Parts: sequence; C-alpha cells; structure tokens
Amino acid sequence: MLSVDEQLHVIQSGVADIVPEDAMRAKLAQGRPLVAKLGVDPTAPDLHLGHAVPLRKLRQFQDLGHEVVLIIGDFTALIGDPSGRNSTRPALSVAEVEANAQTYIEQAFKILDPDKTTMRRNSEWLAGLGFADLIRLTSRFTVARILERDDFQKRYREGVGISLHELLYPMAQAYDSVAIGADVELGGTDQLFNLLAGRELMEKESMDPQVCLTLPLLEGTDGVQKMSKSYGNYIGLTDEPADMFGKVMSIPDELMVKYYRLCTALAVEEVDALEAGLGAGSLHPNDTKRRLAREIVGLYHSHDAALQAEQAFDRVFKSHEAPEDVPEYVAVLPDEVFVPALLKDAGLVPSNGEGRRMIAGGGVRIDGEQVAPDVLTLPREQVIGAVIQVGKRRFVRIVDGS
Repeated sequence: MLSVDEQLHVIQSGVADIVPEDAMRAKLAQGRPLVAKLGVDPTAPDLHLGHAVPLRKLRQFQDLGHEVVLIIGDFTALIGDPSGRNSTRPALSVAEVEANAQTYIEQAFKILDPDKTTMRRNSEWLAGLGFADLIRLTSRFTVARILERDDFQKRYREGVGISLHELLYPMAQAYDSVAIGADVELGGTDQLFNLLAGRELMEKESMDPQVCLTLPLLEGTDGVQKMSKSYGNYIGLTDEPADMFGKVMSIPDELMVKYYRLCTALAVEEVDALEAGLGAGSLHPNDTKRRLAREIVGLYHSHDAALQAEQAFDRVFKSHEAPEDVPEYVAVLPDEVFVPALLKDAGLVPSNGEGRRMIAGGGVRIDGEQVAPDVLTLPREQVIGAVIQVGKRRFVRIVDGS
C-alpha cells in the first residue's frame, strides 16, 4: 500500500472538499483498508460522465486497496432527494426504482471492479425500522439543523411547500453510513449537507465519524451548465463511440484537465504532467484533446473502437465526408424542395424556423457543399440521394420514396 502522503495526493486530485482533511489523514495512517461509501438513488436509468465522477473516485479507492460499498438507495429513492430542488420530487414506484437500479448497476460496473465492490440496498436496514426506531432517529436531529439546507430555506421563504417526508431524507441517508460503518462518503458538492448529516449521526452513535469527500459538478459540452440531459450537453456512458468522441472534442479547451482528472483512468501523476505541459505550451491542445477523447471512448468501449471513432471524426471534420452509417430518410418530394421543411421532416431540426436559421448561419451542407445563406429552395434532383448535414454531427441521406 502507498504511503499516507502518496494516497492523499491521489485522493485529493480533482476533489472539491475533504471535510475534515486531518481526519482523512488520520484514517489513512491507521494502515487498514478504509470503507469508502457512495449512495445512489436510481431515479433515472441512463448515466452520463457527470454521474460517473464519484464512481471514478471510488475506483481510485479500490486501486489503493480500500473497500468500496455502493449503496443502491432503493428505499430513499421512494422519498426523493430534495437536494437542489425547488419543489417536491415526484415519487417513483417500486417497479421504476428496481428497473432503474438494474440499469445503473450495469453501467457502474463499467467503472468499478465488481470483484472489489460490495453492493447493498438501503431497504435492508431502512424498510424494517418501526415507528419507535423512527422517533429515536429523528431525535438525533433538530428542525433548525435540517432547515439550514439552502434549498429548504429558499422554498420556505418563497412559501413553496416542503413535505414532512422530505425532512427525513438526510436522516435516512445518514443512517446508511451508520449501518455499514463508513469511513469515507463521497458525493457531489450539492450533497455536502447529506454527507455531514451522516458524520453527525455517527458521532451521536459513538462511532468514529466518516470523512466527507465532495466532488465538483462536471460542466457539460457547452462548458457552462452542469452536465445534464435536460440541457442537452451530456456525454452518455452508452453513447456510440463516434458520438462520444465527437462530444468530447467539442468541450472547451479550458475543461480538458478537469475531464482528465474526473473522467479518465490515467494516473494522477500523468494528469499532473499533462496539465504542466499544456500550461507551458509544450503540448498542443488539439492533440491533448484527441487523446482525452480516445481515453474516454476506450474506457466505455475499447481501444480499437476509440481509434475507429477518431477516424470517423476526421472523415467528417477534416475531410468533410459523411459518416459511414448515415441514417436514411425516405421522402416523396416536389420538383422544388423547400429546404427548411425537409430538414424538419427529416428530424434534423425541430422547426422550419430553426431550419431557416441554420441555413442563414451557414450550418447546412448537402454532399459536403455549404448551402448558401439566402437559398431556401433547391431542385428535387439535387436533394434525392444526397447526404444532408446540419451542424457538426447531424446527418441524413435522402431516399426517393415516390
């Protein structure tokens, strides 16, 4: 096992906070495998790179020789985590939670070593609590303490309802840490309140309290908003290799080091060297980003898939050629084709208006040739059999359906 300082260097890489850091050092100095915990509520079936950030850090704990416990919050998911919410989260059914959990586990094991991961469901200890147990648990917290949460304060000030069961969520998650005797709990920066609740409850139960390790929220491909499907800026763990490669290449250069630290399996020392090289100008940003894209695609697919994805990327963006697997759209077209409507019907844009804007902005190509900004209609024979490209990654081949 590495020295305490060497382990701390790995653990600290890319994290937002370790609370308290001296307790982390003290636990590592005990020379035993620590129990590192991550609790996840399976509220959505598909994961993206943002969801994978704490899983990557857990994998580092595994590689350092520590024990990892992944807790599937099948019970807490029925409550719904109020973190960052401005309204009560709709409850999921047991069947929805179970279906999401199975998908989550499959994707999580693309990152974690299954042989070194202990899987638990918090219904094991929470479902059996009686009313007397619940009273005892709630007596460990004060209403004032729970209402310190920013999201609760905001909703209370604005007169937005807070359901009583939402106040139980941080207590239930805290009890998870007591149940497994966690040494370290991981979560996003928006989870710090919940993590500290676990530390507080462990202290009141006369246990050695856990260390809270928070990880930054990962910005999406736009470089501004946190990665989210609702923002359309996500890179899914199940994305096709070429799509995943292209999305990584679209991130702003200033996010590269953060992505290397949070989204790849490279050694911390190697990422340190990459950061220094970029800062000194000895590494070219485009080459470094290409490597980042290959590393990420290789993790979730294969090395060969990453190389093929890079070749596909070059066909489209360097040679302006169409991808090999362009989807087809069968259409019956008039002699004069109104291009914005065709773009909409083919699923390349959401509306005729957006089609007009893409043409005006030079964002539409037909067989590699840019459509002039003032051209809205084209002869039928120029469109049938052609590959239409909108933006960087949307393609379709028009097939004659008449």
